Amino acid sequence: MEETDLIHLSKPYVSERLELRSLKPADIDDAFLSWFQDEDLMRFYTNSRQTHTRESLLANINQGIAAGTSYVFAIVDRASQACIGTIKLGPINHDHKISDLVVLIGDRRFHGQGLAVDAIRLGNAIAFEEFGLRKLFGGMFETNQSSYKAYTRAGWVEEGRLKGHYLVDNQPVDRLLVACFNPAFFPEFA
Repeated sequence: MEETDLIHLSKPYVSERLELRSLKPADIDDAFLSWFQDEDLMRFYTNSRQTHTRESLLANINQGIAAGTSYVFAIVDRASQACIGTIKLGPINHDHKISDLVVLIGDRRFHGQGLAVDAIRLGNAIAFEEFGLRKLFGGMFETNQSSYKAYTRAGWVEEGRLKGHYLVDNQPVDRLLVACFNPAFFPEFA
């Protein structure tokens, strides 16, 4: 398999500390795969009970690209050029020009530095500029306050709450619904 970008972006998406680029097959190494086996890291991911291999992840990513509904980007530390996490854009609903956007800073050495905020902002730009989406949405466990703070600091707003949506240790936990609006479609958010 060729070790090039899985999709092409029209321009670089960078902040002072990060770069978002297409995920390359070479990025999916043992360290990358270990993120999905880390129970503490995965405790807030609703699909965290899945077991991933390099082949299954690549197949899933390529299937999303082929369908035009899902894209995964590498979050790269500019100083070391290491892939430290991912952003998944999708599933994209092309009729309504909306999509979920999920961030994962998998490399624990980079936790607690505000990098998720930078990554989400770059993900917003890709979604709006490259894909022409009107709105991004997502949700998280109410108990995942670090995720909530990262999204809201990156320009997202809370849209609602699903009471008792999740069960954690047999206790109901609310799902917080957040969204980000493309100012080209929603001038009030410019």
